[in-house]
Amino acid sequence: MKFTIYQNSLQGPRQYNQDRLAYSYSKDALLLVVADGMGGHRHGEIAAQLAVTTMTDAFQRLAVPTLSSPAKFLIEHIQQVHDMIDQLTQEREMLESPRTTIVAAVVQRGVLYCAHVGDSRLYHFRDGHLLYRTEDHSIVQSLYSKGIINKDDMSTHPYRHKVYSCLGGDIPPKIDLSDRQELAEGDTILLCTDGVWGAVADGQIKHILNRPSITDGITALLNKAESASQEQGDNMSAIGLQWGDKQSSNLAVSTISMAMGTTTTIMNPITNPNQQNQQDGATDIDLTDDEIESTIEAIQQALLKTKRK
Repeated sequence: MKFTIYQNSLQGPRQYNQDRLAYSYSKDALLLVVADGMGGHRHGEIAAQLAVTTMTDAFQRLAVPTLSSPAKFLIEHIQQVHDMIDQLTQEREMLESPRTTIVAAVVQRGVLYCAHVGDSRLYHFRDGHLLYRTEDHSIVQSLYSKGIINKDDMSTHPYRHKVYSCLGGDIPPKIDLSDRQELAEGDTILLCTDGVWGAVADGQIKHILNRPSITDGITALLNKAESASQEQGDNMSAIGLQWGDKQSSNLAVSTISMAMGTTTTIMNPITNPNQQNQQDGATDIDLTDDEIESTIEAIQQALLKTKRK
């Protein structure tokens, strides 16, 4: 595989950043994942961190060097994140379950697989044209699909930030698996939170990313979102992937020389962690890496026992 990839997150006008994002790749497979911890609920950053950690941990174990079924991998492990959040809520006796959206993609043998819950999105561009975009699990999207409101109403509707499906919610998540898509040389894939697409229209996103460097494109997109957000915006996070080596970038990744059974994982660094816990008097229950790994292992063992019955 050859590709160029870049990820970044801006805090924006919020006092903390609850977005988490990461990518991981083996010799023949690539995972990208973005999670947006829901700010209307306590400890959304924990749910988001569990999401990216769980997905990348599973990928590192199972992509040796390919996944047996990318679609099954996405569905099962996104559901596993939901189960983990539920277990964490019970174990810590939390008053409210942490919640997060998620969008995750796997590229394997030149084919793109994507699954999502909530309103974090994936975009697929080719030669400056939008080929595909995920459909939000939001109230306004549902109203639009039913013909109750028109497209112009969506950006100003009072429920524009309300989602009806997420990880960690009271009901099982609606996990949408997109149709698999063949990638072509030079295709661009964008995964982003609503802090990006809510501030920058699809047409502008397409224009900004239609440039040789995906690094420059993502940087310009995030800066544009931050500028447009002003004081009312959200955290803004994005991962951009340019498939192949069409641009011959010196930042391009080639996995040709990677050893079988090895993986590389890049977590976006967390800047200015959530201080809301201290501000609202809640108990500080931030998880260490060891605690997250322990929670993952406990859920995995529980799932194994269930399968054996």
